[in-house]
Amino acid sequence: MTPDQDSRSQEPGDPPPSADRTSSAEQHDAALVASLRSGLHGGREVADRAFGAVSRLSGTMVLAVLALIAVTMVGRSVDAIRWMGTDFWVWRRWAPPEQYYGILSFVFGTLYTAVIALLLAVPISLGIALFVTQIAPVWLRRVMVYVIDLLAVIPSVVVGLWGLLVLAPNITGFYGWLSDTFDGWPVLGSIFGSNPQGRSFLTAGIVLAIMITPIIVSLSREVIETTPQSEKEAALALGATKWEMIRGSVIPHSKGGLVGAIMLGLGRAMGETIAVALTIGSALGQITLNALASGNSMPAVITAEWGEADALKKSALIGMAMTLFVITIVVNTTATAIVQRSQKRTRGAV
Repeated sequence: MTPDQDSRSQEPGDPPPSADRTSSAEQHDAALVASLRSGLHGGREVADRAFGAVSRLSGTMVLAVLALIAVTMVGRSVDAIRWMGTDFWVWRRWAPPEQYYGILSFVFGTLYTAVIALLLAVPISLGIALFVTQIAPVWLRRVMVYVIDLLAVIPSVVVGLWGLLVLAPNITGFYGWLSDTFDGWPVLGSIFGSNPQGRSFLTAGIVLAIMITPIIVSLSREVIETTPQSEKEAALALGATKWEMIRGSVIPHSKGGLVGAIMLGLGRAMGETIAVALTIGSALGQITLNALASGNSMPAVITAEWGEADALKKSALIGMAMTLFVITIVVNTTATAIVQRSQKRTRGAV
């Protein structure tokens, strides 16, 4: 059949053969695109499901590890707690030869040195963080950040040995001056009491402050830098001074993160072992506000006495660790609740 005959055989309303071929190619392309989109969509769904499963597994693992730690410590400390009863927490007498285990003095020493460390470290750390992020020139900021990060990785045994060999022998004269100066004063006379010792609560607190300052500074710096630049510029545009801008814009925006940084430093201070063991003095049964007296802490006692402990004493030491674990959780939970309540009030909520 000739092309003329073929064209004459077509009905008046039929599309030409080239149009059929074009339509078929478009349908094929559309089907291919739909198939590719379906495959990509299906791949994304698989990836999303996998990511969700991994995330849930990670969160569950954290809770599972905490639960296993708690269950293990409770199970291993039951013997000592049954033997001592509530005296385990409310008595200060620690006499393993007589199978008498009271940890109150060690709880006090742990909390006292941690509080001293926070009182010394927090103002300095926040001041450094604000200076680095808001005031220091770029070249000085880089140097300070590098030095602070370097201090954070110094091993605790190095800091502890420095406290034992350098700080403790040379600070006794200063402690004597504090004791003589504040003798007879209310409160301060009790804190800076008589018979000062080089290895004391205050020395351990100073060493802990040196150790936790880089941690608090680094975290605080990261939190402060999240303050929107527009808020700071708005405060300055309204005529605020540098300090007023920091107080009105930076600190309210960073409050939650700053408290978190402080709590992390507190946790490090309460859990520190070797540095405190070398500088606190290792006195048993010492509960006093005199920061210049020797004492002891829970981590230091666990480290010093675990190697020679029998079964009952090991149970008591594990009970001590469990007590430290509970105190840490309570302190962090309380701090989080306080911060959240403060943030709600700041936003105008009740």
